[in-house]
Amino acid sequence: MKSLDDDQAQDVVSIPLEGKSNIADHMVIAEGRSTRQVASIAQKLAERIKQSGGTARIEGLANADWVLVDAGDVIIHLFRPEVRSFYNLERMWAVEEEGDAADAVEA
Repeated sequence: MKSLDDDQAQDVVSIPLEGKSNIADHMVIAEGRSTRQVASIAQKLAERIKQSGGTARIEGLANADWVLVDAGDVIIHLFRPEVRSFYNLERMWAVEEEGDAADAVEA
């Protein structure tokens, strides 16, 4: 999170995945203002993860519309703003309120 803040990532959201998925414990979603900024944030983040002894795989760096950094227990999605709003991952992984879940079952 500090690395994203240092590189001026915008609208950073952390979503706990524990109990929802076995792919990771947390998902972080953030955006950059341009493809260049998204690519730069991803590269610097991966370097910092590796320097701290972790591993990081990067997908989507060539286009940099949506870059995924897989750091094992944490998956980071970096988007350009319009691509982020199109895919809307926050909504897909959002925790349903108990009332919302009950309404969905009734429907």
